[in-house]
Amino acid sequence: MYFVYAISSQSRNYIYVGLSDDVDRRVKEHNGGKNKTTCPYRPFVLFHKEQFNTRTDARQREKYLKSGIGKEYLKKILATK
Repeated sequence: MYFVYAISSQSRNYIYVGLSDDVDRRVKEHNGGKNKTTCPYRPFVLFHKEQFNTRTDARQREKYLKSGIGKEYLKKILATK
């Protein structure tokens, strides 16, 4: 199983979208500063996760969520939480 996930910075206006087979581990890595891209925006909270059977399907969805329209979709989800 593969997951596409979205995390939101609790200190700044920043959303990160990623792909992983272990979302909990990845979120801990982001919060632990092990990712150069997300380190300045810590701490994060997981607010969206989708499950896929293949990495190809997950990658396709990740690309969509990283696009402009995908980010708008995620912002709407975040606004309701």
